[in-house]
Amino acid sequence: MPDVPPRLEPFTARTEPAALDDLRARLRATRWPDAPEEAGWSLGTDVTYLRELVAYWADGFDWPAQEAALAQLPRFRVRLGGLGIHYVHARAVAPTGPVLPLVLTHGWPDSFWRYSKVVPLLTDPGAHGADPADAFDVVVPDVPGYGYSDRPAGPPLDSVAVAGLWAELMGVLGYPRFGAAGGDIGSHVSRYLALDHPDRVVAVHRMDAGLPVFTGDPADLTPEELAWFDDVAAWGASEGAYGAMHRTKPQTAAVGLTDSPAGLAAWIVEKLRAWSDCDGDLERSFTKDEILTNVTISWLTGTIGSSMRMYHANAAIPPHQLARRVEVPSGFSLFRGDVVRPPRAWLERSANVVRLTEPARGGHFAPFEEPELYAEELRAFFRPYRTAATG
Repeated sequence: MPDVPPRLEPFTARTEPAALDDLRARLRATRWPDAPEEAGWSLGTDVTYLRELVAYWADGFDWPAQEAALAQLPRFRVRLGGLGIHYVHARAVAPTGPVLPLVLTHGWPDSFWRYSKVVPLLTDPGAHGADPADAFDVVVPDVPGYGYSDRPAGPPLDSVAVAGLWAELMGVLGYPRFGAAGGDIGSHVSRYLALDHPDRVVAVHRMDAGLPVFTGDPADLTPEELAWFDDVAAWGASEGAYGAMHRTKPQTAAVGLTDSPAGLAAWIVEKLRAWSDCDGDLERSFTKDEILTNVTISWLTGTIGSSMRMYHANAAIPPHQLARRVEVPSGFSLFRGDVVRPPRAWLERSANVVRLTEPARGGHFAPFEEPELYAEELRAFFRPYRTAATG
């Protein structure tokens, strides 16, 4: 009997009123911690700001309007590897040349939300002041355990496994060759797509190279690389507690974060502020509605625990996998406000770097913070590889 291809089903999220009533009741019943005077953000989330945000979440935030706005994106679900995968699939509008399929992978703590602003800029560049010849077919999946994709019931998937799912997804969608891009965990997934499917990935763009893993002789590292290693270690000591928790005891944190929407917001909002290019003023990068749309997706889907467990899975990836060099043409956009910005020497050690830029604005969430700038970075990088995907 011939194999039956996976079924692609249109998807629209619809939240029951009872779920929103429960959310608002929990927000209004929040039991607040004390905080030292003038602590601000120095000890973690600023409780004063969080109280303001939670009050708006309970009595001002219009989730149905945000849900309807996200429903304007062409969204689907498909079953792959025993899991239901949610994804955006937006085709190029009025292209004037070869159309490059592009899979974009998000990271933590978010979902397809990260790319919601940039999708129309990539599919219809002509309508946004750019060259129509730079149009993409864009695919934005939710990683399993994030957003509207299924939560794995067994062991969490690592970035290698997710890359394999994305290769299958792009094949199901009719794309034998394509480009890949991402940031944060999405950079890892895109890297493994290029490593494990070099015959299909024409080029790969990343916003970071992850935290450094080096098993060779330190004497072989350049002074810039050694200084960067020191910077990363200092960052980990002051900012890395969340990652240690995710890698080692994610279920402990998941209990409180799944039960308390205020706690969930505190966990996520502190990272949105610390990792964005906002100079300490979170709402320079995100409006309250944008912040709460991201947090509400995590709350309603109950995915904070499953998303954190991916860190635990990635921590077990063997060192030989981490040390592999990407030979597929690679581009990096190191945005000013991102958290780890490696020197070129390190990038060239780990990848076939054909383009490296350092945009003057934007942080870890650049596709959402600076969508026009991010879209132009992708257009410029992938322009030479368009015919490779169609020829």
